Amino acid sequence: MPDHDDGPGPRRLLPLLDSARGGRSAMTCRYRCADACAHEPPNTSDNAYFGDVVEAAVSRRGLLRGGAAAAAVVVGSGAASTLAAGTLAAASEDSAAATRPPSQPRPDHPGGPEYGRPVGFRPVGDNTVDAVVVPNGYDWSVTIAWGEPVLRGAPEFDFDHQTAAAQREQFGYNCDFVAVYPLDRRFDRALLWVNHEYTNEELMFRGWTGAAGATVEQLRIAMAAHGGSIVEIERAGDTGEWRPAGGSRRHNRRIHTGTRFRVTGPAAGSPLLRTSADPAGTTVLGMLNNCAGGTTPWGTVLTGEENVNQYFGASAPVTDPTVAARYARYGIRTTAGTERAWERADPRFDVAREPNEPNRFGWVCQIDPYDPRSTPQKLTALGRFKHEGATTALTADGRVAVYMGDDERFEYVYKFVSSGRFRTGGSTRDRRHNLALLEDGDLYVARFTGDSPPAEIDGSGRLPSDGLFDGTGQWLPLVVGGESTIDGMSVEEVLVLTRLAADRAGATKMDRPEDVEPHPVTGTVFMALTNNDRRTPAQADEANPRATNRWGHVLALDEDGGDAAALAFTWSLVLVAGDPDDPSTYYAGFDKSQVSMISCPDNVAFDPSGRLWLATDGMPASVGVNDGMFVLPLDGDDAGHLRRFASVPVGAECCGPCITPDGRTALIAVQHPGEEDGATPDNPASTFPYGDQPRPSVVTVWRTSPTGGPFIGD
Repeated sequence: MPDHDDGPGPRRLLPLLDSARGGRSAMTCRYRCADACAHEPPNTSDNAYFGDVVEAAVSRRGLLRGGAAAAAVVVGSGAASTLAAGTLAAASEDSAAATRPPSQPRPDHPGGPEYGRPVGFRPVGDNTVDAVVVPNGYDWSVTIAWGEPVLRGAPEFDFDHQTAAAQREQFGYNCDFVAVYPLDRRFDRALLWVNHEYTNEELMFRGWTGAAGATVEQLRIAMAAHGGSIVEIERAGDTGEWRPAGGSRRHNRRIHTGTRFRVTGPAAGSPLLRTSADPAGTTVLGMLNNCAGGTTPWGTVLTGEENVNQYFGASAPVTDPTVAARYARYGIRTTAGTERAWERADPRFDVAREPNEPNRFGWVCQIDPYDPRSTPQKLTALGRFKHEGATTALTADGRVAVYMGDDERFEYVYKFVSSGRFRTGGSTRDRRHNLALLEDGDLYVARFTGDSPPAEIDGSGRLPSDGLFDGTGQWLPLVVGGESTIDGMSVEEVLVLTRLAADRAGATKMDRPEDVEPHPVTGTVFMALTNNDRRTPAQADEANPRATNRWGHVLALDEDGGDAAALAFTWSLVLVAGDPDDPSTYYAGFDKSQVSMISCPDNVAFDPSGRLWLATDGMPASVGVNDGMFVLPLDGDDAGHLRRFASVPVGAECCGPCITPDGRTALIAVQHPGEEDGATPDNPASTFPYGDQPRPSVVTVWRTSPTGGPFIGD
């Protein structure tokens, strides 16, 4: 498989991209978020901004050797939380017992010699190759791709003869969050969870002219391709490669828009969630636009519903000003139908007929991968907004904290802390207790304060005189002890209309807070802030220091006393992304002549050595750079030395990523390959992974070289 090493080349600054799209195509913007960046941000609150209260770029490399690149395209072989090593060791080898996950919490890291290991690979260079590119000494393969059978008896994929019935049994479309759950002690068998965020109908169907001209069956195929997949996987011999398990599909499952979800928590049964099909307000069909996610100490999936607004339209104008204002705060159309036109296939997506249906989406969902008969949950205690994901940490007294970002310009960062404590026992009673932990607790939103004089934060991205973008912050209460802290809003209203509650609380407007992940050893919480082209110089603050921020940054947050239940914190920026030639970029203080260029950090993850991994969404192809997966050491002399570990095909976003609990394997979700303007099935921009139609896929990357350490990245 192709690899790519550094080599000399010309210096080029990143171009000034289209302010409405950043580095993404118009197709991406249309299907992912209904052109959110082309509209004014829905947050019109007057919350205050902070201002109110080493040199050379990495050498540019040439493209891969032509033979290697061609072989990759022809052969076509081929983001996220992981369970702790203690969880892996507790997994039962008995296949019958394996329906129950391990019950041990994420242990304290032993601090052994593996912690803080140096990066050992030579970085992948800038390229626009239509393949996955990995360093020398590594290989990759496709684990599973769109349309491949998931359920027992599912038909083989047939691009030109798709049906909704088949798609409900096959691997769904665009892949985002990836997690792996062990099934045995040796970690030779596991369960793979993958989100299916959205669909690209122009690439799925020949002759697509728009949803208005689509057949109802095509609309239902797209609906079935949303959701998530659970797939049993196994190692290929003694390698790090993963593939679908032969013969065994007992745990396999497809979650889609027809799957029944149980609504849990304080808002369950609220009048705001009741519909004609569900007058009790406790049962929802399906989940939508699931982006990132996380795992729990008791072995379940947490997956966040993000850009759900794009699925709802109005056959008649919404005239109630209160309802219209609520819709507007979440970007839901009130005067026209949607480009997806799902209301033609299912009237619940027409807000004129079902005004509460949008309120039933935009939640964190909990799914038990070990029990294919379990009913997934929508967790109302965690609030409703455009959830990028949800990741967990244990508090000092054993409760569970969940960190979440609301992925839109000028939106907020949230934290939930459970009322109950995590139980480490393995009994059925302990299991039932843990499964309900996220149904009750306290919800907070973050306010960030900088420690530099306001005049030093001018939107240019220049470091202030103390040499750091840093400061303090508070978690502002929204719901505490079962009571609303927001005047004029009930608990149910705070949880269903969380954005409005956070506006009133005075939270800090951030630059698209996406994935949020606590460090498994230190507890430091790292969050990816992808970009925000609408921030003006006057709106710049120390946590969002650049105006017209097209490249994004990464923020690290330390809770007071190291306790995830604390209500105060300190913070700093560890990465201000973009071309290292740009003086506004910052790579944790490391010499920028040695780093790989990065833009638009999206997903974050950690490996057993405590290194931070980043996946990107919006690297500018116009300068010869596909999106990819990067590693950022956080300790020692190498801290801040960012290096590209892998790049993904043309038009694709790198999602996941997932480093397996044993550290031997990385799994990457290759989302929307070929998502380029003008691309069609008859004129594809990518042929990844099998040389014909582009198909979103999950790929495995593993070490083949006998040299180096035991972990990915060594």
